Amino acid sequence: MRQPPALIRAYMAFSRLSAPIWHAALNWRAKKGKEDPARLSERWGQPAQARPEGELLWLHGVSVGEVTVLLTLLERLSQTRPQTHFLLTSITRAAADAMAKRQLPPRVIHHYAPADYPVAVTRFLDHWRPDAFVLSEMDLWPRLLAETKKRGIPMAIVNAHVTPRRLRNRKRVASANGWLMDLFDTIHVQDARSAELFAEINAPMDKIKVTGLLKAASNPPPDHPDARNEIAAQIGTRPRWLAASTRTEEEAQVMQVHRMALETCPDLLMIIAPRQMKDADRTEADARAVFDPARIARRSKGQPITPQTQVYIADSMGEMGVWLRLVPVAYPGQSLPLDGRVMTGKNPFEAVGLGVMVVHGPHFGNFRAAYELLAAEGAALAVADAGGMAQAVVAAQDPSFRAPYLEGAARVQAQVMAPLEQAALMIGTMLPRDKDK
Repeated sequence: MRQPPALIRAYMAFSRLSAPIWHAALNWRAKKGKEDPARLSERWGQPAQARPEGELLWLHGVSVGEVTVLLTLLERLSQTRPQTHFLLTSITRAAADAMAKRQLPPRVIHHYAPADYPVAVTRFLDHWRPDAFVLSEMDLWPRLLAETKKRGIPMAIVNAHVTPRRLRNRKRVASANGWLMDLFDTIHVQDARSAELFAEINAPMDKIKVTGLLKAASNPPPDHPDARNEIAAQIGTRPRWLAASTRTEEEAQVMQVHRMALETCPDLLMIIAPRQMKDADRTEADARAVFDPARIARRSKGQPITPQTQVYIADSMGEMGVWLRLVPVAYPGQSLPLDGRVMTGKNPFEAVGLGVMVVHGPHFGNFRAAYELLAAEGAALAVADAGGMAQAVVAAQDPSFRAPYLEGAARVQAQVMAPLEQAALMIGTMLPRDKDK
């Protein structure tokens, strides 16, 4: 391990004194409901259960999106490596809540990652003693990564990419970023453009391999048949569409999309699933600014969909798979133009994987590789603005209109398994038993 740059040395010195700050900050977050008080000890590095005997692979993703990618990989690995146990760590409460709502693959333990100070990191690694470490995307905590490397644990990054914001931020600390990335033995990136951009932030280019978009191969979100059947009975045969993972800044515009669509299709129902459940009051306020309150229903309040309902606010955790299975067309969120803000898109492959037609706006910088892959096969409909979106969701109620887009999506689905295969093969080479064969 080469000598760390000055910024990393300063961070390491600070981290030796940072335990009280971590404890104060996480306790404050727990009081605000942003951390799980019952599991805070995991953030201090204290194990929630015993380490299983034998080979243990540690995988980490910061929040729901990254962890979802890893779950698909874990399902594959749990089938092909019956001798291996898996430790899946994350940081956000949203990820932990999402994991609690689904059945994890065999031999998978979910645990919070330790806070980045020496005692917590040492406790964590001493207890779990992982045989290899796989990071999804770019959650780089210097103390944890350096200590993992010091112990000789093989390390890899999968599904890495560079967003414009990440590029700006990491250019400012390029030497530190390069040092952290050099701790890894191999780095799998989503596309050639990301590989080029990594060079600008001092990434070790000899370790980078373009393997494609692992997120595209992710399993769709889980179904909850009882809840889905109940909602489906309420909707009946009405036309419907989904606005998914929307941010509060864009929801007033999404309401206008639906208002315009209703002019052509008066019976149309919009299901809107906001990205943050805590912001659902704002979602409802934006809906009430356009629609009669009697025509708005909300999942968290147990309000049913009636023939009069025009907007259904799906403010529930872990039910995106339900909403996607109920609609023919979806807007994955965060790509329509918005004055004063650059939108960055959301993952379209949850919808694609369930045979739902995708409609999106022109701004999707964080998911460029995904949308360019869909565009190449005519697998999604791009619109310029809210008016175009309104026309699209109405047109997409017709199966014959959706058919060519869904055929393109099926072609994309056939292509995207390669990154999953390559990630699984790479992990196999990292684990001791495979090396000894």
